[in-house]
Amino acid sequence: MELSSISLLPSTNEDLLAFYEFQLDPDANFMAAFTAKDSFNKSAYVEKYSKFLLDPTIHMCTIRINEIIVGSISKFVMFDESEITYWIDKSFWGKGIATIALREFLKIELSRPIYGRTAFDNFGSQKVLENNGFKKIGIDKGFANARGKEIEEFVFILE
Repeated sequence: MELSSISLLPSTNEDLLAFYEFQLDPDANFMAAFTAKDSFNKSAYVEKYSKFLLDPTIHMCTIRINEIIVGSISKFVMFDESEITYWIDKSFWGKGIATIALREFLKIELSRPIYGRTAFDNFGSQKVLENNGFKKIGIDKGFANARGKEIEEFVFILE
């Protein structure tokens, strides 16, 4: 796998089916922690994210390597602040894909400041943010649907 062949393309409705499959993995769900309540309901998932594709405040891209969908990355607005989110298919974890994809995404998504949040124990995601210049600025708590309880999340910013 050649990491130089990573591309980011605007997400399509067809891409959502791959994203849905990625988030079914129990380990990936656990690491993401802050997932939808009904993340295993395929029609609800596709309906929700299809609307996101039409929302001008959301910038959603599909991460591909040699035309294979390996993940997604998006900017969205919550509480008047731009936030970043990404998801890499578990079979591609640990290869530097998220770090490269975020670096490339930040070249086309110019919202600043932009925030990133990770579960307190999602060390891989924390490293991705730090490798792209994000600084840890705080700790928050929230209910993690994937874990069925409130957990700490670390808040990062790129100014």
